[in-house]
Amino acid sequence: MSTLSGRMDLDSHRATSSIGKSVIVKGNICSREDLYIDGELDGAVELQEHRLTIGPNGKVSSNAVKAREIVVLGTVHGNVEAADKIEIRKDARLVGDIKTARIIIEDGAYFKGSIDIVKTETGKAAIPHAPKAQSATAPGNATLPLAAGTGEPKR
Repeated sequence: MSTLSGRMDLDSHRATSSIGKSVIVKGNICSREDLYIDGELDGAVELQEHRLTIGPNGKVSSNAVKAREIVVLGTVHGNVEAADKIEIRKDARLVGDIKTARIIIEDGAYFKGSIDIVKTETGKAAIPHAPKAQSATAPGNATLPLAAGTGEPKR
């Protein structure tokens, strides 16, 4: 059973383009549908509102990989940006900086770079701010600030 057919069953309602494992592309790719890369790509990839999957044989070398969702099963060298989520699967390699709202790095995956988690613009609740430091009354009516998170006066 090929990985492509299993993936097609899950996403049968979406159009998906595919770059096979014997294909080498040198240049930029812009797509308005999901893309599965199992070959080699040297250039930028932009899928505005779609999913990019780098297959187990896929090798992408680029400083501009952008998609709504990125799934890495192969190798990526370069910076990646996903509006929604990035998954780095078990045997995958990603060397570069990541910018995304959500990330999954499976045990056994290799990642080297930085991760910038960005808030999504959709109406998700904001994380409440930490409460301001409270004061406690020490013996002799002196007011001392509380130690952070302990409820005990700082001395």
